[in-house]
Amino acid sequence: MIALAQIKDTLTPKPSPQLYDVPLLYSMLMLIGVGFIMVMSASMPTAERLFDNSHHIAIRHGMFLAVAFVLFWITVCVPMDWWKRSNAYLLILGMVLLIAVLIIGREVNGAKRWIPIGPIGFQVAEAAKLYFFSYIAGYLVRKREEVQENIKGFAKPIAVFAVYALLILLQPDLGTVVVMFVTTVGLLFLAGAKLWQFFVLILTGIGLVVLLIIVEPYRMARVVGFLDPWDDPFGKGYQLVQSLMAYSQGGWFGQGLGNSVQKLQYLPEAHNDFIFAVIGEELGLVGVVSILMVLATLVFRALLIGQQALKCGKEYEGYFAFAIGIWFAFQTMVNVGASAGILPTKGLTLPFISYGGSSLMIMTIATGILLRVDFETKMATKQATSGGGKR
Repeated sequence: MIALAQIKDTLTPKPSPQLYDVPLLYSMLMLIGVGFIMVMSASMPTAERLFDNSHHIAIRHGMFLAVAFVLFWITVCVPMDWWKRSNAYLLILGMVLLIAVLIIGREVNGAKRWIPIGPIGFQVAEAAKLYFFSYIAGYLVRKREEVQENIKGFAKPIAVFAVYALLILLQPDLGTVVVMFVTTVGLLFLAGAKLWQFFVLILTGIGLVVLLIIVEPYRMARVVGFLDPWDDPFGKGYQLVQSLMAYSQGGWFGQGLGNSVQKLQYLPEAHNDFIFAVIGEELGLVGVVSILMVLATLVFRALLIGQQALKCGKEYEGYFAFAIGIWFAFQTMVNVGASAGILPTKGLTLPFISYGGSSLMIMTIATGILLRVDFETKMATKQATSGGGKR
């Protein structure tokens, strides 16, 4: 009877665990789909005015999506060992790109952030973020005890960050620097840095951000406009006032897809930095909350993948996944907070939704890395379990 039971148990098919994180994949695909539809809706008036073709920006966004999916597939196929071995070289590549953009970069609205590649421009700071996070993850694996025990181990990654921050501020791009700073601080905290070091770093960072805002008139104007946009609704507070009007017109279920009024040349950057305001106007509170829930799911899965990787002994992969999760969460918070008048305006895209080829491609690569980390963690766990069973 026991032998028959064993044979039956062997022949009975068992549900195998998914090799990739399905909720993460579905979240990314949903956000990309919503982003494409909303970019098409929000960009029509601007595309008609600038290019005499209402679908011009949507077509470009579709081309970026095609490239992003190819890069996503390649990233999922690349072993994490390659990233681990290459993180120092990638860090240097990021510095070279940040220097190159200051020399040969294309200037748009007073900022040199894009290297022209044919008809498009590549925003190098997006790639530099990913390379820097890979380096920090590798550093924490190599020097974790040093980070936990003395100030020297804590100061080294901050010094590297300072070099990156200086190069990015020369573009200028304060928003990217803030995202990198918050992610770096979060990783150092997770790695076990002492609390006094953690708080000193935060206070120093806040002080430097305040100083950078004060010394630049256009940044100060943004802060003043954020504090009281209605004081100068046609000047410093114009963009935020139009954004708040878009939200106010949305109600519970919105005006309907394509029926936004503010995108009709009233709200600047309606398809880019302020696309969430158009979403609020067209899809209402229900649409806004639904998209935030999908973004929250993506971030949660990223952090969960990082936690599982650390438990499995894959420290580099775990810290890298944590970095991506913190990055996505903070950038979402800043973008949504700026359009809703909770935070000062910053030129940061909404992950997978805003128009912007560089951001879309790099974030898709980052999600591919998360899926690869999850795959390798599950395979390692499966092999360990199988090995234990044989013994």
